[in-house]
This record gives sequence, C-alpha cells and structure tokens, in this order.
Amino acid sequence: MDSLIVQLGIALAIGLLVGLERGWRERDAPDRSRTAGIRTFGIAGLLGGIMAALAEALNAISILIAGFLAFAGIFAWYKAREAAHDEDFSVTTVIAGLAVFALGALCVAGDFRVAAAGGAALAALLASREILHGLLKSLTWIELRSALILAVMTAVVLPLLPDRTFDPWGGFNPREVWLLTVLMASISFAGYVAVRVLGNARGLIVSALAGAVVSSTAVTLSLARTANASDNSLSYAGAASLAAMISILRVCLVVLLLAPAVAAFIAMPALAAALTLGVCGTIALAIHGRKPDNPGATRNPFELVPLLIFALLFAVASTASAALAFQFKEQGLLASSAIAGAFDVDASVLSALRLVKQSMSIETVGHAVLTALMANAIGRLFLAVFAGPVRFWLPLAGMTLTAAVAGYCAMLLR
Repeated sequence: MDSLIVQLGIALAIGLLVGLERGWRERDAPDRSRTAGIRTFGIAGLLGGIMAALAEALNAISILIAGFLAFAGIFAWYKAREAAHDEDFSVTTVIAGLAVFALGALCVAGDFRVAAAGGAALAALLASREILHGLLKSLTWIELRSALILAVMTAVVLPLLPDRTFDPWGGFNPREVWLLTVLMASISFAGYVAVRVLGNARGLIVSALAGAVVSSTAVTLSLARTANASDNSLSYAGAASLAAMISILRVCLVVLLLAPAVAAFIAMPALAAALTLGVCGTIALAIHGRKPDNPGATRNPFELVPLLIFALLFAVASTASAALAFQFKEQGLLASSAIAGAFDVDASVLSALRLVKQSMSIETVGHAVLTALMANAIGRLFLAVFAGPVRFWLPLAGMTLTAAVAGYCAMLLR
C-alpha cells in the first residue's frame, strides 16, 4: 500500500510538472477559457495511475485500455471546441495530455523512475518550443540531410555489421572500421555546430580540442575539408596543430597509466613535440585573429565519400599491420606500429604496450610508441594533402616538421 501511494504521488507530480509549463504559457488567459491547465494535467497523471492500479488489482488490462480511450475522447473533444473557438490547429496539448495519462499509468504498472524521467523530459520538450522552432528556421537542408545520414550510419548500419574479424590475422573488423567512420562524421558535425554557435575563432578551437580527445586524425580531415572554403586557412592549420598536441598528450597519459616505465622513456621527446605543436598552433591562431576570415558558401557538415575512402584505407592498413605482426612477431613491431599508427594511434600504442608483459624491452616498446606517433602525424598530413588546399597543409607540414625535430633533439639529450 505504501509503495502504491508513492507511485500515485509521482503520477500526480508528473501531471503537475507538465501542467505547470502548459499553464504558464496560458497564464494571461481568462479563467475557464482553456481546456487544460496545471490542475487538469495533474488529475490526468493521477487518473492514469489509478486506472493502472485498478487494472492490476482486478487483473483486467481492459480497465486501463478503456480508461485511456475514455480520457482521450473527452480530452480531445473539449480541446477541439477550444481550437474551433480560437482558430488554433495545434495538437500539442492533446498529445501532452495523453502522454501524462500514460506516464501516470507507467508509474504504477511499470518503473516509476522511468516514468519520472519521461515526465521531466516531456516538460523540458514542451518548454523548448521557441528554441526548437528557432533552430528549425535556421536549419538548412544540407545540415538536415547530414544529420539524417549520420543517424542512419549510427542507428541502422552500425548495429547490422558483424563485430568479429574476417581475416586470419585478426585485423579487419567491419564494426570497428564503421565505428571509426561514424566517429569521424560525428566530430565533423560537432565542429560544424560549434563554429556556427560560437563563431569561427572560438568554435574552431573548442571543436578541435574536444575532437582531438577522441581522434586527431578525424579532426584534421574535417579541418582540411573546411579550409577549402576559407580565405585564411592558417587558422585551421593552427587548430589542427593544437589537435595533434592533444593527441600526443592523450597517448602519454594512456602509456603512463598502463606502462609507467615506457612513459618515462617517451616523456621527453613526446612532450617536446607536444609543446612545439601547441606553440605553433597558438601563433597561427593569433595571426588569424588579426585577419578577417571569410568562410565562403555554406558547407556540408561532413562529406560521405571522403569518409568512406578513409574507412577503406583504415581497413586495408589494419589488415596489413596484423598480417605483418603475425608474420614477423617481435621483429615486425616497429613496422606494424608505423602502419597501424598512420590511421589509429591508440590501437597501435595499445598493441605495443601489451608486449611489455611478454618480456619485450622497454626501449623497443618505447620506440614503437614513438614510431606510432610519428606515423600518425604523417598519416594526418597525408589526409590534409588529400582533402585540403596547399595553404592548409603546407603550414601544418611545417609545424609537424618543427615538432618532429624538437622531439628528436629531446630524445638525443635524454
């Protein structure tokens, strides 16, 4: 009995929460001029809970069904009269009332925590009308199409792909390859949104740094493609340099957590390269800050064809790396690290660190990690040349070369 009281109380609270939002919008309307306000919605949630409790007590689901149909008919009839009087064709309040009744029933017949979360989400959605309508008005067809493609890639294609390797060396996994493709598209789309919301300068930095935590390669590809429509690609090269810095620092953190001895070996050259990339990227963005930037025509948040080409190259490189490591064992560690690191530095580094437990020397594994970082930098430059203009990849190549020289000198001084 006590639990039922709590469930009915939550059902009432859900209705009051949604009714608060609905009533606030119509707070200036005369009394009794509206079909539903805070009290009506509160009663609707409580009624849903009562009907569900009766259905469970009498073991007759038909009671709940009949109650829902009766409530829907009465509520819709009164709302239709109000809509005819006001010449209003919105059906939002009717749908919200039915949702409140259903959530109230869920409190008793299902999980009240899910119902409470659904009620809060419903109230938030109703309160976001102006934001959502404004977003819809500012949304272009290209942006909408890209969002739909990304949704299909994530929710439809990805679950259908098998999560197992198909080659004898264990290198080609279709789901992993497509997951990277989705990841790249997501980073590109998020960067596009950040630039639109925050502006070219701040959005560029935020999207590059945040995306590099996951994949600096994907960030570089996105920036290279964006630079094609910009009058000042130096800023995008600077953002790519900062993304590369974050990538190196992320790898250093992973190595420190998994193999502190290897982290000590790579610390000086890796941190020297990261510092150099950070300084170069900051200077490039500072120069950009004194120059106007013309982003040109509206661009796509991401291009599907370059993503598919990258996924194909990644699949080939992963398979080749696995085959090389299988064939040459420890002797092929540097070669496999270079091949795999060109596309996925994390996978390459983790593969190398696993060999520490197999009595491979710290120096050999450390060199493999540094090789993977260098190969990843070369891979990013290759993608920059493939997808971006000369005015983007040439400064980025200079920054990368400077960082490589700094890292090499630090390794010699170690």
